Amino acid sequence: MRGLVGSAADQNEAGATAAAAYVRMSTEHQQYSTENQLDTIRLYAATHSLEIVRIYTDAGKSGLRLEGRDALKQLFDDVEKGRANYSTILVYDVSRWGRFQDPDVSASYEVRCRQAGVSVQYCAEQFSNDGSPVSNIIKSVKRMMAGEYSRELSVKVFAGQSRLIELGFRQGGPAGYGLRRQLIDAQGTPKNQLSQGEHKSIHTDRVILVPGPSEEIEVVQWIYRLFVEEGRCEREIADWLNARDILTDRFCPWTRGTVHQVLINEKYIGNNVWNRSSFKLKQQRTRNQPEQWIRADGAFRPIVNAILFRAAQEIIQARSYRLPDEEMLRLLREIYLRHGYLSGLLIDEAEGCPSSSAYQHRFGSLLRTYALIGYTPERDYQYIEANRRLRQLHPVLLQQTISTISDVGGRVMVDPATDLITVNQELLISLVLCRCHVSLAGAKRWKIRFDVGLRPDITLAVRMTEGEESALDYYILPAVDMTAPHLRLAESNQASLEIYRFDTLDILAELSRRSVYRRAA
Repeated sequence: MRGLVGSAADQNEAGATAAAAYVRMSTEHQQYSTENQLDTIRLYAATHSLEIVRIYTDAGKSGLRLEGRDALKQLFDDVEKGRANYSTILVYDVSRWGRFQDPDVSASYEVRCRQAGVSVQYCAEQFSNDGSPVSNIIKSVKRMMAGEYSRELSVKVFAGQSRLIELGFRQGGPAGYGLRRQLIDAQGTPKNQLSQGEHKSIHTDRVILVPGPSEEIEVVQWIYRLFVEEGRCEREIADWLNARDILTDRFCPWTRGTVHQVLINEKYIGNNVWNRSSFKLKQQRTRNQPEQWIRADGAFRPIVNAILFRAAQEIIQARSYRLPDEEMLRLLREIYLRHGYLSGLLIDEAEGCPSSSAYQHRFGSLLRTYALIGYTPERDYQYIEANRRLRQLHPVLLQQTISTISDVGGRVMVDPATDLITVNQELLISLVLCRCHVSLAGAKRWKIRFDVGLRPDITLAVRMTEGEESALDYYILPAVDMTAPHLRLAESNQASLEIYRFDTLDILAELSRRSVYRRAA
């Protein structure tokens, strides 16, 4: 039926064949602007008796992954579900599918279209995509060249960013409490300070860190004195600040984590440090060793005494002294022999023994730790361990969500009783962490339980990796589209669900961003 309907719809009165155009632009070159691509595609269509009836546009999207490219996802959904009223897809060149490190990924996109009965033509290439051996060889080479271009560009960008760090310029990220981002021109002349969510608009301008308001500087110095001189821990300092109604630079109450970040960040003594973690070619986020960090000491004006900062680091390092694995297991074995069983609570209450979280961090999980000393619980406690990890990660991901929204100027309030997030006094967001279940066959499943009683406008469902170590991806689920109290997800889901999936929280920032409109006449 699709073939009969398509053949009738794909021909207009003039006898031209209906076609769709797909264009993608990242930030590479002007030659790849969507307008330039469409000019070439339209010229190709006119000379081949094709009429463009649909245009799919991904503007400002990286070609390294499919995630975030909503137009391309929509194209595949239309084609594979028989909604396409065209029989040909026109693409500027082979690299517009993407500059994937695996060239087979790009090839698979074309195959998906062909299998649905829709052909693909590359309008700026010097070969005809007719399925001949020559065209297949050329496409394979072009796909590998596209991936190589990304690798070379990644190396050049990293070298350029490293050079700017060594020159003392800030490379992205918020300034932090007590500091501000100062814009300077190419000659080093100070311009204006950047507020949260603001970015430089001139390519040759640079950003440095400068001391913030005197009252914030005083708070930072108090944090160090309370920690070093009075021996207070991060939680006590956070309570001390909150009792005085002092908010963070995100306009949120202080937590143990936010205080800890102030105590360990070298920017407070003027050091510019970058590349602590990397996400090259959008493959896998990696935490780098200190010798791989790029740094420029003394790049900014410090607001904390260097001696006080070093004293704080020594306290933190001494506190995190690592017992040898054998010693940790010996202490745990003694608890087991003394009580005849083990539990997280029993470990935490034992004098002179590391905490249960320390065992979990060192050996991967409590169950694995138990196995190392020959203890087998009478029942399966895996779900307890998973829920414990989720409880530990929830405040971390909640803070990340708040920071993402605040970075674009969104106003955030969090209900301390329910953790329900209110954005701009009008949007309610519920953050739900979803445990990864692995079946006996090895299939991964996630179950999203909606907070129906809280009546949020949006549920931010975070799919966790196996072992609940980190976030895998995010589903932004509007309540108006979610009618059931829960939802089950697999590794791959239908397109009607995949449109809500994102690799980062950037889309949430866009939803929270305020826009200024002219008043209507």
